[in-house]
Amino acid sequence: MKSLSHRSAVEPFHAMDVLAEATKRREAGYPVISMAVGQPSHPAPKAALEAAQAALVHGRLGYTDALGTSSLRIAIAGHYRTRYGVEIDPQRVAVTTGSSAGFNLAFLALFDPGDCVAIARPGYPAYRNILAALGIDVIEVEADAQTGFTLTPESLSVAERKAGRRIDGVLLASPANPTGTVTGKAALRALADYCHDRDIAFISDEIYHGLTFAGEETTALCVTDEAVIINSFSKYYCMTGWRIGWMVLPECQVRAYERIAQSLYISPPELSQIAAQAALGAEAELDVYKASYAANRDLLLKRLPEMGLTIASPMDGAFYAYADVSRYTNDSMAFARRMLAEINVAATPGFDFDPVEGHRTMRFSYAGSEADIREALDRIARWLPRTD
Repeated sequence: MKSLSHRSAVEPFHAMDVLAEATKRREAGYPVISMAVGQPSHPAPKAALEAAQAALVHGRLGYTDALGTSSLRIAIAGHYRTRYGVEIDPQRVAVTTGSSAGFNLAFLALFDPGDCVAIARPGYPAYRNILAALGIDVIEVEADAQTGFTLTPESLSVAERKAGRRIDGVLLASPANPTGTVTGKAALRALADYCHDRDIAFISDEIYHGLTFAGEETTALCVTDEAVIINSFSKYYCMTGWRIGWMVLPECQVRAYERIAQSLYISPPELSQIAAQAALGAEAELDVYKASYAANRDLLLKRLPEMGLTIASPMDGAFYAYADVSRYTNDSMAFARRMLAEINVAATPGFDFDPVEGHRTMRFSYAGSEADIREALDRIARWLPRTD
């Protein structure tokens, strides 16, 4: 049997491994509470469910255009007009099979094997893993208190000098996973200008937009037409399992993305597109859900430090607390396994997000119900050894 390719030897996505183990324990009858993944506890909006049900009744579902139905693309363009005051041509919108497909398309369209992309550390591990699988080099740029927990032109310049090579792309998430950092308009503009002046591709991951609790939520479209925007219906819209997302592309690049999408994905699922279009009008319902995350956020901001788990970065957006657990462990992987095995609480080891310092940190998702979050925190408080 032929051996596997070198590109298959990427790091596992440990959050998904933790989720899989938590699922096994739950199926075996253990009272597991998962704070491991960013999966909202709420269902998709009522309007989305009703639209999908109606589509299933008539049953005429099939292929759409590779970049999505024209009606959804128009609706997404309208979303930018209403929410941000930005006018975009609907032809610049590409609907994708989740934001994950958007990242695949962006990396394939913008970079060749051997090119180099800068990402923040700590940051979402799938960036690193997908880029590695495609033969694209990654520079992980430390994002800490000195940089405002985000990428800056100065930190990128230092990273280039240290690496001794040119950066071909910059990928920034705001709000960020796992840190919750919200990068404001001025900082986004500085990054966009830096990339423009150096002919660097700029990708803005905005999948947690709508889930900002502090700071200035701004789409990169407010400061540049050259960025590739990636967004999703998974988080704010509570549609993780529908696997539907979108991109906003520079006009001159649309056809290149379409050609790749035609062969890789044929088209996004029509049923999910129908539901997504209905979800765009459900902000009143979704903001009630957001308020529940805000309550959970307040709970973690209070309880985690009381237990000696220091908040390691701002919790300005998304729905994660990134906590320093070094008071109790120097091995966050082992800590996560023990916590699941001994008290049936699942959370994600920081090593997923930061291969250098992640042995000291854990990410706790607060996307679940308030009752579950309270119970999980109570279990952790009873479980942690007394250090006073």
